[in-house]
Amino acid sequence: MNANELLKKYGAGITDFSGENLTGINLMRADLIGSNFSKADLHSAILTLAYLNRAKLNKANLVAIRLNGANLTQADLIGANLRDADLHGATLQGADLRSANLTLANLLDANLIDADLRNTDLGGANLTGACLRGANLREENRNYSANLRGATLRKADLRGANLTGADLSRVDLRGANLSEATLRGADLRQADLSEANLKGAFLTEANLGQAMLRGANLMNAKLERANLTEADMASVNLQGVILTDGKLGRSHLAHANLMSARLSRADLSRANLWAVNLREANLVDAYLARANLTNADLTDANLVRAELSSTNLTGAIMRGVVMPDGSLHD
Repeated sequence: MNANELLKKYGAGITDFSGENLTGINLMRADLIGSNFSKADLHSAILTLAYLNRAKLNKANLVAIRLNGANLTQADLIGANLRDADLHGATLQGADLRSANLTLANLLDANLIDADLRNTDLGGANLTGACLRGANLREENRNYSANLRGATLRKADLRGANLTGADLSRVDLRGANLSEATLRGADLRQADLSEANLKGAFLTEANLGQAMLRGANLMNAKLERANLTEADMASVNLQGVILTDGKLGRSHLAHANLMSARLSRADLSRANLWAVNLREANLVDAYLARANLTNADLTDANLVRAELSSTNLTGAIMRGVVMPDGSLHD
């Protein structure tokens, strides 16, 4: 079926094109709202700026398709193969992309607000500037978590997104907005979150080992039992953060703001805390062996039962500190 035949049928009220071979078809700017392309072969098709609102594209072959600028609001793309697809600037608001293959897809500046991306493979996809506010990428079970490994999410809007258990290892999230996002148990090993906004984010049990967080905002974030071993958090805003039982061994926190942070039982062994702000921080039972607290501000901090063996406190401000033995530092 060629483009003219398809459009003529659509104009006559026929909207079912399921299973059709439409390889390479040019439907640029076509109005195909509500059409059914289930299991159709649209490999390398051109649908730039097309209207596909509420269209059914489930299990369709959309490899290398051009959907740049297309409107796919509330479209059904369950199980579709969109590998190498061009979705630059496309609108996918409320679209259902569960179990879809979007590896190496171009989603630059795409609108994915409230999209369902559970079990979706976004490995290596370019999501720079994309809006995923309220999108759902949560893990359904241990074997089928969203895969974003190696994806580019620079300056992406992920406010309130559900990324529970998602694989975000080595992902570029520089300047991304993840405020209030849910990242419980997410894998963020070696991810670049420089200058990212994680204010109020839920990162309980997340793995941020060796992650880059320089200049990020983690104010009031929840990081209970999170792994931040060897993470670079220089100049990070961690005011009011909850890091109870957190693992921060050998992490770099120079000049970070940890005012009023909750660090009870946290492992900060060998961490670089040079000139860090720990005013009013809760460090009860914290492990600070061989940590560098040179010039740190510990005013009114609570260090009851904290381990300070071989800790460098040169030049540290200790006014009002409750010491490990419960005594008050004068």
